[in-house]
Amino acid sequence: MNDFLSIVKQSTFVHLCFAISYFTSGLIINTIQCILYIFLRPLNKRLYRKIGYYLCYSFYCQLVFIADWWSNTELFIYISKEDLEYCGKEHTLLLMNHSYEIDWLVGWMFCEKVGVLGNCKAYAKKVIQYIPTVGWSWKFAEFVFLERSFDRDREIIGKQIKEILDYPDPVWLLLNAEGTRFTESKHAASVKFARERGMVELKHHLIPRTKGFTTSLPYLREKCPSVLDIQLYCDKDAKIKPTIFNLLNGRGIKAYMHVKRIPIETIPTDEEEATKWLHDLFKEKDRMQESFHKHGNFFAESNQIEKKAIRQPPKLSSLLNTAGWAIVTLTPILYYLTQLLLSGELVYFSVAVLIIFAFYMLMVKAIGMSKISKASDYGAKNGQHHPNSSNNISKTK
Repeated sequence: MNDFLSIVKQSTFVHLCFAISYFTSGLIINTIQCILYIFLRPLNKRLYRKIGYYLCYSFYCQLVFIADWWSNTELFIYISKEDLEYCGKEHTLLLMNHSYEIDWLVGWMFCEKVGVLGNCKAYAKKVIQYIPTVGWSWKFAEFVFLERSFDRDREIIGKQIKEILDYPDPVWLLLNAEGTRFTESKHAASVKFARERGMVELKHHLIPRTKGFTTSLPYLREKCPSVLDIQLYCDKDAKIKPTIFNLLNGRGIKAYMHVKRIPIETIPTDEEEATKWLHDLFKEKDRMQESFHKHGNFFAESNQIEKKAIRQPPKLSSLLNTAGWAIVTLTPILYYLTQLLLSGELVYFSVAVLIIFAFYMLMVKAIGMSKISKASDYGAKNGQHHPNSSNNISKTK
């Protein structure tokens, strides 16, 4: 039975069915979002955002399904009982290490378990908003899309954070302060930058870019009571690497996440002091990561209070949602593709092949976008700008 399930989970046909269902449902959701954006948002922004929550959840949790149900990925969360009680009940800024291809998806798993998946947002590159399904969904969900000009980005940050904090339900806003995923080459550039400026070198992280954080703080203080420091660890020596490809093939991983709530009023208001605060936070994150490498926990060589890990079971809603979309999308599409393929007409056969090929390429492209090798460079091109210069603001890949 296990061998049969393994064959099914690694089947290209099954993966293609996932892609057809996911991208088709995404376009349907985008269409609904667009209609609501044009006709409902000007009249009732609160209701628009309420409905938008469920639309985004319905789209995002199909990927959470792949992690939780399809691959049986295990997420162990280290969080105090007091901090857990705040999760999902307030606006918060997430500061998370950007170390793995699927760190965002593991983050979504956590968000889904505390009931905020539909209101997850992030700082992202402006070009992403033009990508069908994912980018369009983020655009309608009012993500913070940034450019490479600090003057323009500062204005965008202020405007978008005010919009986000006006949401009727709790919003979690992700800031990847490192700006790009960790690789050996980018780490070498980070170490060089630190040495040139007499800064403490980080072993498992890139030196954080601070402008996005310090620019956001004044606006966040108005309605965002906390920052969640999230440290994610996946065993670097594990046989199964944390990649979308492995999860899609049913090969789950074990992920360990330390979560700590930091009241925003404890963060310095002065920009220089806030910058130092962020650097100190990443020094502690580095100690936590080193501790897990050596001792298998976050606490042996860090200043964190030891906590017991909790593992919450997958939610039935992600399974039912994914199954529902599969029925709604695959039933008519596979029927008509079969009709075209068996029609005996070369034109119809060719159309079916082109449609199948298009979905296959979308799947390949989506998997490729998550790869670390596709991440942006550390700092600007040609070394013209350093990680903490004014026109470098942290963004998702």
